[in-house]
Amino acid sequence: MNFGPERARGLMTVWPALAGAAQAASIAMPGSGQAQGWLQVLSLAVLAAGLSRTARAHADHAKSMLLKRAAWQGSVFAAVWLAGCFWWLYVSMHDVGGLPAPLAVLAVVALAAAMSLFYALACAVWAGLSRHRVWGARPWGLSVLFAATWTLAELMRGQWFTGFPWGAGGYAHVDGVLAVWAPWVGVYGMGAIAAALAMRLALAGVGWRAAKTLMGVGALSWALQAWVPAFTTSAGVGQVELLQANISQNTKFDAGSGIRDALQWYDARLRESQQPLVVTPETAIPLLPRHLPEGYWAGLQQHFAQAGRPLALVGLPLGSLSEGYTNSVLALGPQALQGPGAYRYDKSHLVPFGEFIPPGFVWFVRQMQIPLGDFRSAGPEQPAIEWQGQRLAPNICYEDLFGEELAIRFKDPATAPTALVNVSNIAWFGDTLAIDQHLNISRLRAMELGRPMLRATNTGATAIIDHQGRVTDQLPRFTRGSLVGRYEGRHGLTPFARWASAWGLWPLWGLCCAVLGWAFLRRQRP
Repeated sequence: MNFGPERARGLMTVWPALAGAAQAASIAMPGSGQAQGWLQVLSLAVLAAGLSRTARAHADHAKSMLLKRAAWQGSVFAAVWLAGCFWWLYVSMHDVGGLPAPLAVLAVVALAAAMSLFYALACAVWAGLSRHRVWGARPWGLSVLFAATWTLAELMRGQWFTGFPWGAGGYAHVDGVLAVWAPWVGVYGMGAIAAALAMRLALAGVGWRAAKTLMGVGALSWALQAWVPAFTTSAGVGQVELLQANISQNTKFDAGSGIRDALQWYDARLRESQQPLVVTPETAIPLLPRHLPEGYWAGLQQHFAQAGRPLALVGLPLGSLSEGYTNSVLALGPQALQGPGAYRYDKSHLVPFGEFIPPGFVWFVRQMQIPLGDFRSAGPEQPAIEWQGQRLAPNICYEDLFGEELAIRFKDPATAPTALVNVSNIAWFGDTLAIDQHLNISRLRAMELGRPMLRATNTGATAIIDHQGRVTDQLPRFTRGSLVGRYEGRHGLTPFARWASAWGLWPLWGLCCAVLGWAFLRRQRP
């Protein structure tokens, strides 16, 4: 059936948009299970099938037309997928920040469109090389090539311009068949496997070849499952109390209500805790210590300095105008942990527009009436704190998106963390899917690194996650209270922790670039 040019252009927009929406649903919607992982693969397979059809249809036409159409399909798919994953940024900009609704919508769309360019490039490169009958157009060769180009796009989005990897394809598989690959290759490697599988299914079509592909992936994943527990061993069981004050972001910095409420509630809960470890969310104490009511901070320090008191990890801002400000976690505990040698963790990976202002965007920030900080970034190689046989490694909110940065602390197995502690404040985004997405992000970090993740958040999801990514305890979101539970620290390193701590994500970059280079050298004239 032949379509006119305008109808053909419309179809080239509609089907990638629908596939992109399905991709977003597989990652962003709450819930878990095998279905979300398969939805991610199948939605990407729709894009792959469209790209393959475009490459075949334009094999004898001008190369520029092929590249343009492939790039358009990839960009539409990615823009819808990404906007569907982080549309809740609108809430922080409009509902909290007071940015006019049209500008807030435009900002979300512009961010998704800008990031979609990475995927447009990936699709154009794949289509261009497939046109040259790379590997004789063998299905698995084209599938590996697609995985390489797609993964390079994911890596560019996740690392360039400070990186924003939220909604990466691998997160759809936190409860799926491909979850077993997390401790081996991490979230980007999982996404690469899914991309190769998607293209292979697209090229195989519906039939026995597709069924064999699915069975093969399932069998290999099942075989790997028996290996996972051997990577780590128990470092003992600890008790923890995680605090959740449920303070609205609209009142958090209000001196007449939010600040007073936070100071009173956290002071009471910290002093009353009977657990060996108690953790507050990010900036639970919203003021610098010197700006707190007289005697407040000194009183907390004195309380925890007494013998037999627990260790408290407290989120608050630190610093001064001259030395710079930091978003930090400070330890309160026995006298040895206080004073000049007090344990302190300063956030390393800052949030653009939230914790620092990118050059040239002061005008945008001025449109929002929220207390945006211009914090100083600390280095990623900060030590863990040792407490009762455990080594606890804090990370603050957005930082747990970057597994390769958390892995830096695993360079030396003798000092590697036995447990990870995430303190967050997702109140910026209201009662949205951001809470569920961030929980799954933390779960995947636990799976990659083989460590439990203790999450203390302001509004949710406050939870204890074991080293296999399972949520063992969780506090109801948007409630005030504390979560008391047990966690098991772990010794030993997963394969991902070993190679990512030594080389970061460079092995993935190198492997994908090698595949592209090999394909380029083997290209033939159409």
